[in-house]
Amino acid sequence: MTVGISSLSYDIPKIYLDIEEFSKYRNINAEKLKKGLGLYKMSICDVHQDTATLAANALYKLIVENDIDPLGIQRIYLGTESALDSSKPTCTYSVEMVEDKLGKRVFKHTDVVDMTFACIGAVDVLQNALEYVKANPTHKAVVIASDFAKYDLGSPGEYTQGAGAVAMLVEANPKLMSFDGVFGVGFKSEHDFFKPRRYHPVNEHTNAYTTDEKLQVYREEPVFDGQFSNQCYQDRIREAYYHFKEKKGFDGILHENWSSVIFHLPYAFHGKRIFSEIYKLEQDGIPAEEVKPGLYDFEQLKATTKSEDYMAFVKDKVLDAQKASSQIGNMYAASIFMSLISELFYKKDTLKAKDTFGFIAYGSGSKSKVFEGRLVEGFDTSINNLDLESTFNGCTPIDFETYENLHKKIKKDPIVTPKNEFVLEKIDDQDAPLVGRRYYTFVN
Repeated sequence: MTVGISSLSYDIPKIYLDIEEFSKYRNINAEKLKKGLGLYKMSICDVHQDTATLAANALYKLIVENDIDPLGIQRIYLGTESALDSSKPTCTYSVEMVEDKLGKRVFKHTDVVDMTFACIGAVDVLQNALEYVKANPTHKAVVIASDFAKYDLGSPGEYTQGAGAVAMLVEANPKLMSFDGVFGVGFKSEHDFFKPRRYHPVNEHTNAYTTDEKLQVYREEPVFDGQFSNQCYQDRIREAYYHFKEKKGFDGILHENWSSVIFHLPYAFHGKRIFSEIYKLEQDGIPAEEVKPGLYDFEQLKATTKSEDYMAFVKDKVLDAQKASSQIGNMYAASIFMSLISELFYKKDTLKAKDTFGFIAYGSGSKSKVFEGRLVEGFDTSINNLDLESTFNGCTPIDFETYENLHKKIKKDPIVTPKNEFVLEKIDDQDAPLVGRRYYTFVN
């Protein structure tokens, strides 16, 4: 018996900010962002969209498009770092929306919860789901990844913003991709990127305040150190990669066994840049016990990325998986699974059963997991509903002023009229017992 993914679906906002428009107002060279980082568009949530609606839309599409019986789903877990509440799981909002559409209480006996570890949270959900189904072969689980990346206006992370959700059905004898359950892990507690509660004096004109005179604020925008985060990413994936090789008992060059390499992508070109260290370590035949941070300097790794062998590796095994990221931006927890969708869509004519995909996941804070997935016989019938180009062509560009108004939450009316999707109807700001409650509906 094998376990894995049988089907998947996705949802992204219907509006975006073109990187040319962004660059014009931020006085940045657009070609530098496009050719240097692979950034072309930033998907932006409209006023009626949030983590829960994106997840609900992806879940609903997954069920309807693949004719899945909702009564047969025993688990629906969500990986996100854009939670809407510190107590009530965001997944409960999403499941409630879909349940109302499909029929009351169809998920009455379904386990629902969120899992959070920055951008790797949904990979943790996938591992959990695989182990659950392996232990309960007649059961099915749904993995959802839903997030939006939002940075302070004018910050160095602003041009990497994006949003979206991916939903996947995990079951025994999967129809798309199987996993053997081996995960390499690299972990170290770091503060490369985090979203703390912040405290401010009630009276902004004084530096002194008591416990009763300060305001606790949670912000969607993170505290981060971009260069340090890149180093954490590189260190953790190296640790996880070699841990995976150790657990598999593999002595050769692992990535040569992979037909595709699927990365978490903070920006489109990040994976191919950061993997250069591992590539050179294996190319130079460095024994695992001698692998350590800082073995190569910046110039050595830069030279590696420009070598003919490395560029051929990127073209063959990385290029197609990063294309969707260029059109969407950073999706945080959903990023690595959108990379999978991108690879499946753009390479569908050349992929074949038994092709092995290597997954390299990362989440700030910091943790990496490395694992493998293998396409199964008949996988092509499970990707017929994936049409990224139609999705991208159906999105509407917005101007910079509209983008800033959305960012500041000044805009009140939707930019694009909702259609065939779940929407945020209102947030209660008057009824004292339920202040902050979110209300959703489906718009035909």
